[in-house]
Amino acid sequence: MSYQVLARKWRPKSFATLVGQEHVVRALTHALDQNRLHHAYLLTGTRGVGKTTLARIMAKALNCEAGVSSTPCGVCGACTEIDGGRFIDYIELDAASNRGVDDMTQLLERATYAPTSGRYKVYVIDEVHQLSGHAFNAMLKTLEEPPEHVKFILATTDPQKIPVTVLSRCLQFNLKQMPLTHIVDHLSRVLEAEGVAFEPAALRHLAKGAAGSMRDALSLLDQAIAHGAGKVEDEGVRAMLGTVGDEHLFALLDGLVAQDVQAMLEVAKLMDARSLSFDGGLQELATLFHRIALAQFAPEALLDDAERSRLTPYAQALDAEYLQLAYQIAIHGRDELSLAPDDYAGFVMTLLRLHAFGPERSAAAGPVAKPAAPLRQATPAAASAAASVAPPAAIKAVAAVPPAPTSASVAERADQDWHALAGRFPGMARQLAQHCELVERDATRVRLRLAPAHKHLQAHQEKLQQALRELWGAHQRLEISVAEPAGETPAARRQNTERERQEKAVASIEQDPFVRDVVDLFDASIDESTIKPV
Repeated sequence: MSYQVLARKWRPKSFATLVGQEHVVRALTHALDQNRLHHAYLLTGTRGVGKTTLARIMAKALNCEAGVSSTPCGVCGACTEIDGGRFIDYIELDAASNRGVDDMTQLLERATYAPTSGRYKVYVIDEVHQLSGHAFNAMLKTLEEPPEHVKFILATTDPQKIPVTVLSRCLQFNLKQMPLTHIVDHLSRVLEAEGVAFEPAALRHLAKGAAGSMRDALSLLDQAIAHGAGKVEDEGVRAMLGTVGDEHLFALLDGLVAQDVQAMLEVAKLMDARSLSFDGGLQELATLFHRIALAQFAPEALLDDAERSRLTPYAQALDAEYLQLAYQIAIHGRDELSLAPDDYAGFVMTLLRLHAFGPERSAAAGPVAKPAAPLRQATPAAASAAASVAPPAAIKAVAAVPPAPTSASVAERADQDWHALAGRFPGMARQLAQHCELVERDATRVRLRLAPAHKHLQAHQEKLQQALRELWGAHQRLEISVAEPAGETPAARRQNTERERQEKAVASIEQDPFVRDVVDLFDASIDESTIKPV
């Protein structure tokens, strides 16, 4: 027996097995069970989401020998013949090749005759928007008042091209694109039933490549099984699709957060060596920025718990305004690839642009310099100023700080040192440090207190431990307790400082004589959201 492709073999044969279209299934199920049947249905949606499949299930539900219901038996003559495409009263018409008025006239003439073996004649017109204007006009009367034994099911990917006179005569159902999680779950079930070994990460790449189409996902799965010689593995799927792996994207993000432009360029070189698509890389990077923004503002929109937990640290690390800018840089960089000398150059320039407009940098700051003296000898104000301009690499050049004595004055100085240091650790270690309060430090131990709201950052404790050992010696052991800080964390101090600067800026504008005269003259008001401190 010849091989049957997965897209055909696993085509749903009942409403219960249809994936991702619950809103349509609910309406059709109720209509069938309550015998409230319309004479014409219009199914809209992109390719591969189940339009023709729904039409076949509807035909079985209407003609099943067990009676009209939402659960056709699937084993009677009518059901098996419809599944096999042999049922004489089920007619599928491709409007792309039968679009003329003569074709429509012949169809309508045959519709007047009673069914041969079924209960209803079911006419499925696929890509109905490609019918000519005269063909649409020819079918209007029959579509509005067809014979009792005729049901029309129209399907289209472009409903805007269908005349409103046709739309008004149909019940319209919009089929949505398949969510990524639905596709992954379905592919997992198919592979388990087929007895094919697979890696879950590989299915996510296939689901992304399918772009919401279950049929495309199953076709790609067929290709992946052949490519992997009977296995579906992550590396093989990425090689087949030419997609940029998550490890590349998150390495770029880590370099961006740490302001390590060399690390970002190394990722670009690796992508070039593996002939990965730079256009696809920027597309995936823009998608990742979009998902991180969702994690910032609407984390409940991320249905995948694993994705939410992985993106949350980046949502904490990247400023919301910069994230919007980064998204724009990525999509515009993709548009400009065709104008670049080559794709590699265009991709690298986009990465440099992301770095140049990083949230922690200032164009007015000038060249970045290392602190002139060890941090323990600086005043608190000087230490804070140094922290704002020192690069992440400068943390390794800071002189070792001896164990802090127990006197109150030196303890206060150690706290000031912590506020300055927290802004100069690399990557996610910096994010964790900035949300921690220094509780105690002795010769062998550093104790920090982390607010419960940021306890997810504790996952990066090992990175901070390593950074502290590089700074204070290998004998240092880091302990972090999750509790409300008794004092002010570096992040809280920065927020308070920014709020005070904003309040002073607003006050200076409100007290400006010229502004007050304009407000009084025009009965105007000041939009405080547009005021930025300088």
